Amino acid sequence: MYQPDPVIVAKDPLLQPLTIKHLTIRNRIMSTSHACGLEQNGMPDDAYQSYHEEKAKGGIGLSMFGGSSNVDIDSPNIFRQLNVGTDAIIPYLQRFTDRMHAHGAALMCQISHLGRRGDPYGGDRLPTIAPSPVRETAHRSIPKEMDEHDIDRVVKAYAMAAVRCKEGGLDGIETMSGGHLIGQFFSPDTNRRTDRFGGSVENRCRFALMVHEAIRKACGDRFLVGMRFTIDEGPDAALRFDECIRIAQILKEAGAVDFFNAIYGAMDTVPALTEYNMPGMGTPLAPWVEPVGTFRHEIGLPVFHAARIADLASARYAVRERKVDMAGMTRAQIADPYIVAKLASGREREIRPCVGATHCQSPHRPSCLHNPVTGRELTLKHQIPRADGPSKKVVVIGGGPAGLEAARVSAERGHAVSLYEAAAEFGGQILVGATGSWRRDLKGIVEWRVSELERLGASLHANTYMEEDDIAALEPDVVIMATGGLPMIDIGVGAELCVNTWDVLTGQFALSGEVLIFDGTGRHPAPLAAERAVEMGARVNYVSIDAMLAEELTYAERVRWKQLFLKYAIQPITETRLVSVKRCDNRLEAALVSDLTRQITTVLVDHVVVEQGSIPMAEVFERLRIRASNEGVTDLGAIVAARPQPRGPSQGFELHRIGDAVASRNINAAMLDAVRICSAL
Repeated sequence: MYQPDPVIVAKDPLLQPLTIKHLTIRNRIMSTSHACGLEQNGMPDDAYQSYHEEKAKGGIGLSMFGGSSNVDIDSPNIFRQLNVGTDAIIPYLQRFTDRMHAHGAALMCQISHLGRRGDPYGGDRLPTIAPSPVRETAHRSIPKEMDEHDIDRVVKAYAMAAVRCKEGGLDGIETMSGGHLIGQFFSPDTNRRTDRFGGSVENRCRFALMVHEAIRKACGDRFLVGMRFTIDEGPDAALRFDECIRIAQILKEAGAVDFFNAIYGAMDTVPALTEYNMPGMGTPLAPWVEPVGTFRHEIGLPVFHAARIADLASARYAVRERKVDMAGMTRAQIADPYIVAKLASGREREIRPCVGATHCQSPHRPSCLHNPVTGRELTLKHQIPRADGPSKKVVVIGGGPAGLEAARVSAERGHAVSLYEAAAEFGGQILVGATGSWRRDLKGIVEWRVSELERLGASLHANTYMEEDDIAALEPDVVIMATGGLPMIDIGVGAELCVNTWDVLTGQFALSGEVLIFDGTGRHPAPLAAERAVEMGARVNYVSIDAMLAEELTYAERVRWKQLFLKYAIQPITETRLVSVKRCDNRLEAALVSDLTRQITTVLVDHVVVEQGSIPMAEVFERLRIRASNEGVTDLGAIVAARPQPRGPSQGFELHRIGDAVASRNINAAMLDAVRICSAL
């Protein structure tokens, strides 16, 4: 589908090959290893392989997989890792390798022992192990201090795991230092030993050298072996840049590694993990490329790196200026696995951008807020094929994320698409969500789809409200209702005295004095309204129905809001409900009930802002149902399987509603509705 342009390929530094020993990688774009969430009982079966295979089809040079793949029994599967500690994985790896190599991509796996980063109550409920019994904040275990029997056992386990990867046909492996067991030996914060494995830098490198020597001996020198390596644990840690350079030099001089995959910062707390290792929206692009470039210059081995290298300009700079040898565009590939193919064919503008929403870090991973196909490659397609049958007239009502995606997919299918939006701009609630100090990149979700619809020749109409007669007059074959919803305020007594978050965020209502914000969803709107209230000069009382701030969001987003609430001196009250509001002189008295104690308290404020999601705008849909062949019924089995909807019992157009026009959910869910229905039209 994408034919490479020889001129582009010859000139772009990202499209030049890289040779490490015997292996030539076809370009400089890679996906780094991560626990993608598609493993089955620790094995990379069809769903897992298909997720990565799309990147190979899309032209990627190197795909690494298996983030934190476990080498031994006391490194448990706690976040959907692979199990490279058993021979059972070998046939899976062989099939995986064949699929990736068939498309020209190199394939490597990360193997690791979690050490104290494990969970003593996970897997087989064994004690975690570490150089010293120092608790990790993020995963909470207090580990057993390893004796030399433990060390010898784990060294052998690493070697056996590497052999399995080699027998699986992989091009190489990387071990993981960072906050994992090897890195726990490196760092004085976690290695307090006084024997030959502790104290001096040389002693703290001993375990890593033993592991890599055993791997080399078992796999031979032609099998590539690297290390995902922390170049600086950050300002609050003992392991800083100069000492990391010394450790890397020791590893290089011993011939232990063929490449380094450089990362920055500690990962033993959730804030450190999200601020340093996996920064998202609101963080500058490619924040660690410069220190990684200095590391590469000092060490003189090939260096890979990924940390918010979300766009081709950042990746191109890093490679062209010799800061890195391979640009890790992991989350960018989750958003669009066809980045390389589009770049090489001169269609860079068609690349779906990663907006850094960190939805890929949600418990439902792999899941991209911007790309609902990611992780569902067995039923949905990233490259939408044209329909086999005749072109249909598809009318989409509503230009929010659901409607834009429905129109885009339908247009890719070759249908004649008209999109009607009542507001002056396309984007729906995304435009509201992008008003915050760190959420502005969300607009990329809208801008890309509008650009694609213009390229595909869809007919776009803003400032156009459509009634049922207007829609019927278009004589459509299919009508997709993506009309979204309206803010819901359902508190019983006094709802009419409250303000919804949308009015605050769109500037239709100004806040002053003392403000109560009630968060009934754990999503973004209430914290965004709190931020806006502070900017307006108001004092914020924040009450949430949930047990923690922003409970429905990913851990990275939650950390961001916690940081901002500390900055604004907002102290949220959790597990508490707003039950009524009444006037009291010229102010409002809000009654709150604690879910923990059932005690009712009151607070006197100037404004009450309520976030409870939305209720569908379904009036036009309900009136259209009598004209629809399927009576507006969407078959759930067909939608889940992305099959064509069954033919309705009567004449007329096919009618479906999607996104918040059905129920209040997030952007990914709204667009998933659209893809499932419209990719089968």
